[in-house]
This record gives sequence, structure tokens and C-alpha cells, in this order.
Amino acid sequence: MLGDSRPCGGGASVAGSVHKAAVVGKPIAHSLSPVIHNAGYAAAGLDGWSYTRIECAAAELADLVAGLGPEWAGLSVTMPGKEAALAVAAEVSPVAAAVGAANTLVRRPDGSWYADNTDVTGMVEVLTEAGVGAGATVTVLGAGGTARAALAAAARLQAAGVTVIARRAAAVAELTPVAHTLGLALTAAPWSEAVASTNADVLISTVPKGAADGLADAVAWRPTTVLFDAIYDPWPTPLAASAAAAGCRVVSGLDLLLAQAIGQFEQFTGVPAPRAAMSSALTAAYANRP
Repeated sequence: MLGDSRPCGGGASVAGSVHKAAVVGKPIAHSLSPVIHNAGYAAAGLDGWSYTRIECAAAELADLVAGLGPEWAGLSVTMPGKEAALAVAAEVSPVAAAVGAANTLVRRPDGSWYADNTDVTGMVEVLTEAGVGAGATVTVLGAGGTARAALAAAARLQAAGVTVIARRAAAVAELTPVAHTLGLALTAAPWSEAVASTNADVLISTVPKGAADGLADAVAWRPTTVLFDAIYDPWPTPLAASAAAAGCRVVSGLDLLLAQAIGQFEQFTGVPAPRAAMSSALTAAYANRP
């Protein structure tokens, strides 16, 4: 099982007048990450810290990182750059290496970059808070990048086994070496068996908006099942509404967005994250979005 890891020497020093961080990806204008991080800086009294958005395609990431000055403490990496982030780092955490993706780049004291994946630690956190414990059975809908993080989270939670449901068998096959590295028992099933496979302790939906809507009225929910739906806009999804109506515990992509940002904040700054302030800022921004 892969444990937590941190960059050598911790995050950037809080001393000094200017420290910068940003979320990078394409498209990026919709990202709520600046709201979360800047609220954290303010609440923690980190004067001189700022966090913004940078439009950046995967092929542009290496040049972007190479051009950043010493004031840059870290980058949050979203799609489509999570695989490219591994290539620009001098060191990669075991979990990021295992899933083949990094959402976090941390500037180390020697100026090099460390790649990590706080999507995994964030997912573990939200599932643990929802009551998921060791020995749970897990079903994952989808076989993309978020599904890889879900497998790593399941491994950390000591799941009894994971069933992956996807439309393309080839996509599931690509997860087999990931599961092997994580020491996880993986079962593949076609999308036609999705309804039957939802009879698990934990259902994690990583598919795009609308892809799982057809399951909402077909699933015979167990009230003890925990649903994590990685989508947060629109919310609730039909699947989440169906699960909530059946008495299931439901967590959303918004919960994950906050949890993974908290992990990044602490690695960038080296100080504990003011969780309440960051959560309140995200809730307010989400409620007031256009």
C-alpha cells in the first residue's frame, strides 16, 4: 500500500515578501481553486502570497515551469496536464508514479520541482469522513484519470476489491498495471452490467456529466452505500439525487476539490490549512457562480 509522502524539506518558506502559486490547465477560467487558496492565505495571515489561474496546454507545461522565477511556490495542475506534470519534476511521489498523473507541483528549496497527487489523499479524506472503512467493496464507473485516483484511494482504504465499469474494455485494461502496482484486486465489467455492480459498499462515479444519468432510476440502492460522484456542476446529478433519496451518504466533486486543495496549500506553504475559511469561501463562490 502506498503511504502519504511530502517533498523533501517541506513546502516553500513563508518568510519573504512575495510568494506565488497558480492552477494551470486548459480551459481554466472556470476554476474555483483561486478562491480556495487565496481565502486560505488571508485566514492564515500569509501576506504577500497570491494564487491565480494560468491557461496552459499539456505541451506548454514544461516551458511554463522552466520560466517561473524563485517566487513561485507551487502549481495546481488540472486537465490536460496531469501526465505532463510528471515529466517536469525532479522527484515524483510514489502515489503519483503509481497512477501516472500528478495534480501538484511543489517548488523545493533547491529550486527543483516535486510532483504529487493530492486527488488521491483528498479522495481518501472525503470517503473516510463518509464512513468508509477497511474491507469495503468498491465499484468505479469510468476508467480515466479520476478512476486511477479512485483505485489508489481504494488501496489506501484497504478495500476488499474493486470492480471497474467502463464502456471501453481497452480503457479498463490500461488500469490493470495500475491496480497491480497498488496491490489491488481488480475486476472488470462492461457498462451493460453497471446496475448489477452498484451493489457495493462504495460507488465512485468518475464519468463525464450525463454519462451515468441513465442509471439513476435503475439502481436498487442500499442505504448503507456511499456514493462519491466526482461531478459538482450541475449538482445534484440524477445519480446523486437518487442515492440521497434512498438514504445513502453522498459526497461530491466539490468535496474533493476542497480536500485536494487543502493538501496542496499545506505543501506549498508549509503551514496548516485554515480549513473552515477555505470551505466557506468555496461554498460562497459556488453559490454565486454565474
